[in-house]
Amino acid sequence: MKIYIDIVLLLNLFFDFLLLFSVNYVLKRRVRLYRLVLGSIIGALSTFLLFMTISSLELFIYKLVISILMILTTINYKNIKYTFKNIFYLYIISIFLGGFLYIINNQFSYSKKGLIFINSSFSINIILIILITPIIIYLYIRQNKDIRNNYNNYYNIDIYINNKIIHVTSYLDTGNKLVDPYTLKPVILLNNKDPIFNTLNPILIPFNTIKDKGLINGYKVDKIYIEGIGYRKRVIIGIIDNDIHIDGVDSIMGINILEGI
Repeated sequence: MKIYIDIVLLLNLFFDFLLLFSVNYVLKRRVRLYRLVLGSIIGALSTFLLFMTISSLELFIYKLVISILMILTTINYKNIKYTFKNIFYLYIISIFLGGFLYIINNQFSYSKKGLIFINSSFSINIILIILITPIIIYLYIRQNKDIRNNYNNYYNIDIYINNKIIHVTSYLDTGNKLVDPYTLKPVILLNNKDPIFNTLNPILIPFNTIKDKGLINGYKVDKIYIEGIGYRKRVIIGIIDNDIHIDGVDSIMGINILEGI
């Protein structure tokens, strides 16, 4: 088996650049291009450790030191917490990418002799890796942003009605400021057909959106409990017929409910 050291170095340089770029993009570090290149070169030079006779512990320590040098070269040091977060994201993205490439390698490898070593010709594995890696990184960053932007606005809510508790997942819509015009209580929009609401007297609540306007049935409840926030008593539950097209969500609440207004 032949090992082409130039290809190994170029591949590692390619991967390290994408990893550092991803850390920079996800954490919004605003790093200059030349620093990304320098950090990638330091990471690529660690390839020579593969040809040294060292123990697994020593290899681990060397790699840890090199990863720290990569981060410090790429992103300016501010404090320990700041640097630790940079290193942490470097490893998280590396683990995600490494696991994905391992699966791809097992699926498409002909020789089953590794990820970056080839025999006598340019392996299809390398072509796939070069083409697919930027896509994997992009999907990871996109998913990471979705988690931060969307799932941080998810809240588990318990609705207390006549000794019954209804468990729902609510999405915080900061643009939703719907209130009952008579009591000025904030309204949680709920897509739920629980029969208990048929035993309550409805309150007609007018609503007005860009696409529609009309009336919905609102119901007074004993209280609600918002996980991580606490109890709220001045709340109206507004029942809607339309499905809420947000993953795993069956209710929408406004920022005024968190504020306790």
